[in-house]
Amino acid sequence: MTDYVFPPPPRSAVPVTDGAGLFPVRRVFCVGRNYAAHAREMGGNPEREPPFFFTKPADALVIAGADTPYPPATANLHHEIELVVALGAGGAGIAPERALDLVFGYAVGLDLTRRDLQDEAKAARRPWDMAKGFDASAPIGDIAPAARIGHPRAGRIALRVNGAARQEGDLADQIWPVPEIIAHLSRLVRLAAGDLIFTGTLEGVGPLRRGDALHGEIAGVGALRTRIV
Repeated sequence: MTDYVFPPPPRSAVPVTDGAGLFPVRRVFCVGRNYAAHAREMGGNPEREPPFFFTKPADALVIAGADTPYPPATANLHHEIELVVALGAGGAGIAPERALDLVFGYAVGLDLTRRDLQDEAKAARRPWDMAKGFDASAPIGDIAPAARIGHPRAGRIALRVNGAARQEGDLADQIWPVPEIIAHLSRLVRLAAGDLIFTGTLEGVGPLRRGDALHGEIAGVGALRTRIV
């Protein structure tokens, strides 16, 4: 047996609701501009062009209501509240009508973004990995099993910062619903159990400051709480 040259890092895992164990995370995928109003506010076209994806490291997750550190190298950290899909099975070339068979459950997530770095990268036509995939860039609530809550196709999604409403909308307003997101992504990579998919945010993204308390919720799915420190 080959010995590691140093101890391997711990695996990221997200609690499942009602103390039903831990969901081991393999990869974290994110969908860009999946609500028409948000696409417009970011200067995009909300037509149903094929969805595009980016990734975050699995260890970027912030779980169990822990504090989220304000990241370095930015003066414009933005919040983006999202429905997160947790896969319990995988495959490639998945048909949309089979896609929900892969889903273990759902959670509330935040795609935190260093907006100034993203804007600079876009202007220079460079990748914006460091605007999205930095440490602690993906706070997430507990995962609710689909076996208990079903597959939400509609329902209120909202974020409050220090008690004030910032983002509010409905899952039904997604340009690409969950089955189609999974199908598209599975044509690009082979999906597997443990993959998370952040499904895009709605309009109202905006800046965060140290000390801000965030409360996100999705009807029928759950809630997320974190504080920027």
